[in-house]
Amino acid sequence: MDSLEQLIQGQALKEPQKAELGQWMLSEPHRAAAFGLTPASVETTLHQFAQLLPRIYSPVEGFWCGDCQISTSPLPPLWRVWMPLACQIAEARQNLNRPLIQGILGMQGAGKTTLTTVLQIVLEQLGYSCCCLSIDDLYKTYGERQQLQVEDPRLKWRGPPGTHDVDLGIQILDQMRANETSTPIQIPRFDKSAFGGQGDRSGFESVPTTDIVLFEGWFVGVKPISTDVFEQAPAPIDTPADRKFAMEMNQRLQDYLPLWDRLDRLMVLNLADYQLSKQWRKEAEHKAIATGNAGMSDGEIDEFVDYFWKALHPELFVKPLTTQENGADLVITVNADHTFGEIYQPACRSEMV
Repeated sequence: MDSLEQLIQGQALKEPQKAELGQWMLSEPHRAAAFGLTPASVETTLHQFAQLLPRIYSPVEGFWCGDCQISTSPLPPLWRVWMPLACQIAEARQNLNRPLIQGILGMQGAGKTTLTTVLQIVLEQLGYSCCCLSIDDLYKTYGERQQLQVEDPRLKWRGPPGTHDVDLGIQILDQMRANETSTPIQIPRFDKSAFGGQGDRSGFESVPTTDIVLFEGWFVGVKPISTDVFEQAPAPIDTPADRKFAMEMNQRLQDYLPLWDRLDRLMVLNLADYQLSKQWRKEAEHKAIATGNAGMSDGEIDEFVDYFWKALHPELFVKPLTTQENGADLVITVNADHTFGEIYQPACRSEMV
């Protein structure tokens, strides 16, 4: 940590410090392999990071301590995860020679917003323009979802497959990838507070053509699975009606495959235990209520979160992306204390085990 503090101040490291820092960067074989770090390349990477760190630290710290209100230092995750990830994305963009679409999958509370914000800061310092797009921005309008609920009362909350305008998403990503004109692209934005929390599209944001699109969401990249698994599905898929709903949501994922086909890369912010998502939601609601704001009861949270797990259960839909060779390109484990745990590429990890 002392070495990183020196680098922030623009101070050169002594050779023993460089060696120690290099050893730390190589100390986790799976993480090193995921970011392409080898004993032969670590010195070059260390030099690159040392040049980059003083330029990005101030805005990252401002976001970390201001918007996120986190008292711990952002230095460890910045050096260990965010900088190598940003450099990897930048290299992929350079090799692609056209705008890159980076998919980011993460359950509620996994840190998608924090990740995309920091990546945007680092990538822009590397000379790449970024656009953040959430799958929430692709929700159908309030009126369209009201009609959808009339047709299928089970879709009482926005979120599951079928509540998004997939064609609009495809159109936007195709425009981003083409990058054939300097005409700004119209990106929809979603206001979750509209209509008493049911949400509605608030309009469109004019975004210039961009180098990298960070496309995040709670089931970005998730694909249909074999229906056989629903015969012994995990809780809360308990009743025949639950299984029918889960199978129909699984079928509706077919409509999203053309959208996922536009992704150039996919990473997963994978909770060490998917139940943490519900725990963190309860903690957030308790905090809101304690400060005099409105919030859901624990029972309401259970019903709300279970609804999404019945639609696309993490054990059934996210886990394969984190374990199979044809799954995600990168997996970053998020621990119970919100720190990062194991980082790996599923394909390389299976070879190294």
